[in-house]
Amino acid sequence: MSRLLLCSVAVLIFAANLAALSPPPTSPSPAKVPQTQSKSPAAPAASPSATPTTEDLVNSLGPADLQAVITLLKSNFTDPDAITDTELNRATVEGLLVRLPRGVMLLPGKENPSAGSPSSFYSEVIAGTIGYLRLGSLNSANLQPLDRSFTTFSGKRVNALIVDLRASQATDDLASAAEFGKRFCPKGKVIFTLRKPAGRQDRVFNSDRDPVFRGLVMVLADGDTAGAAEAIAAALRFYDKALIIGQPTAGRAAEYSDLPLPNGKILHLAVAEMISPDWRSLFPEGIRPDLPVEMSLADKRQIFQSSGEKGMSPFVYETGRPHMNEAALLAGTNPEVEAAEAAQQRRGRTPEKLPPHDPVLQRALDVITSLEVYQKR
Repeated sequence: MSRLLLCSVAVLIFAANLAALSPPPTSPSPAKVPQTQSKSPAAPAASPSATPTTEDLVNSLGPADLQAVITLLKSNFTDPDAITDTELNRATVEGLLVRLPRGVMLLPGKENPSAGSPSSFYSEVIAGTIGYLRLGSLNSANLQPLDRSFTTFSGKRVNALIVDLRASQATDDLASAAEFGKRFCPKGKVIFTLRKPAGRQDRVFNSDRDPVFRGLVMVLADGDTAGAAEAIAAALRFYDKALIIGQPTAGRAAEYSDLPLPNGKILHLAVAEMISPDWRSLFPEGIRPDLPVEMSLADKRQIFQSSGEKGMSPFVYETGRPHMNEAALLAGTNPEVEAAEAAQQRRGRTPEKLPPHDPVLQRALDVITSLEVYQKR
């Protein structure tokens, strides 16, 4: 039996069991704020002429249809020995791994997929009054340089802050991660909540100190922003009215456990989800930016690697930036650069490669500058 067919069968079994076990909807408890964001946004309605996908067809089946499919397969498939309980279970697991990629992983051993090389902290003052903080890994080693940067910023009269979370991968040390949030969130307020399955007590991470900075805040995020970093981004958006600029976050704002299997393999499983201060679930959809800006991960990582020696300014403010006419701006082309490259090629020279540019940071600086100009009017 083909792996695709088994995976489809597994999806049918899983959907049938899920539908049978799902309780009827109940009204929210008055003691809790109702969650305003659904776990899975409704799919857009397909046009009448669109051909439904296999996933669409499977999702349209009710419990009775799902059970009927399994019964009919077992009774009529040309190779009944291929549809054994073991194969159905394997297909179920395979289907779940495909449908829940952020929540379930099957590992060959004990290695942790979220554990990578720690990212260092970096800070800089840009344009004289704008503080730039790249938090890096949300661990205790990066807290001290963060506090020193705040002291430096206060002496330089920094009035706006850019918090870059694009190098903040998931961490198992949620207590240390919450310490970063305390530097920005009001005292006594919730930074994020770790919500466990029904019947188990939630874990709430509160701020027990006054925020270090009060002023305009921008947050930079992308697919490398994962775990508690997503929760901190949501908290800054809620408390500091921070704009989130960049790309969607990883959608891994959860606590994971490594559960051993009898043969030594590991089931890496999300066992609790992170909830923002406004009671929105951050798993598995993550956070959508307020101002979307595309940038390749390769360019970003190259810039971060070079910024320790060169700073971030060279990757934002371009030197000798060529001029473009209005038509070229609208068309997204640059005829002056193209003409220069063509001339170099005619002379047998390799066109000079432009240094990488950080359009996400550039957009944040543009927004801050625009707001400052508007406020002075």
